[in-house]
Amino acid sequence: MAKAVAAKPNLVQISTAYGGQKEGSPVLPRNKYTAIRNDKPQKKEDAQRPEFKVCKYAADAIVTEGSNIGTIHKVCANPECLIHHARKQRLATDAAFKAEQEKRRREEAMAQATGLRVLKATSDAVPVRLMKRDLLFVTERLAAVLDERRLAVIFRLHGIGKVNGTGDASAKLLASFLRKADESTIGRVLVAIAILQAAHSSNESARALREAAEFYKVDVAAITSKVKQEFAFKEKMQATRKVAGKVNPSQPRTTATKKAKAA
Repeated sequence: MAKAVAAKPNLVQISTAYGGQKEGSPVLPRNKYTAIRNDKPQKKEDAQRPEFKVCKYAADAIVTEGSNIGTIHKVCANPECLIHHARKQRLATDAAFKAEQEKRRREEAMAQATGLRVLKATSDAVPVRLMKRDLLFVTERLAAVLDERRLAVIFRLHGIGKVNGTGDASAKLLASFLRKADESTIGRVLVAIAILQAAHSSNESARALREAAEFYKVDVAAITSKVKQEFAFKEKMQATRKVAGKVNPSQPRTTATKKAKAA
């Protein structure tokens, strides 16, 4: 064995025993290398097993400890080999992945805790009675997330104007209106926005309006009755105009309309 090692100093010295490597010893224990078999696989599935494959790191090794001392074997002792040490590579990858996940969870937990504390400190700084600047702050930020349809409702309620499709122009127009308005008007806009934000569908819209009406003690029945009367009146006027137009089609429309109104 000593002659073989002296004749081939590049021979890898291995042991057939598992365990830790002795300090300063050139001998690799069994768990530090993969022995490549010389015999051919008996089954097709066996050919895929690592011990039947030869890699670029394969080298001759001599057993210097354990059983079968002095025998020569082909081994792979490179831990970077993806063929014979794939499991170790996978374990290292899994460990790195778990470490990254743990780091991400820690950062998210810290960010959440920081956000909650900042929110609490900000909330604690709000005065007992909201000032105009506080109402503006809340209203402008809630209005910024309204879609065009809901924003148009706010504009129509307060006669602000028409919503511009670009969004920026509409936001500037609303901001200009709010800064000139008094606190009561801003409060009304804020409540209207809150109701519109709570309505994500036609059913939810009706529910949100009903809850808001109950909270502010609004007589929904009276408003409903008045709207029905107004619609009935408009429909009656339209029917009268149609009848007047058929009776005297040659007469100018303005005259027929005046007679219909007089009737």
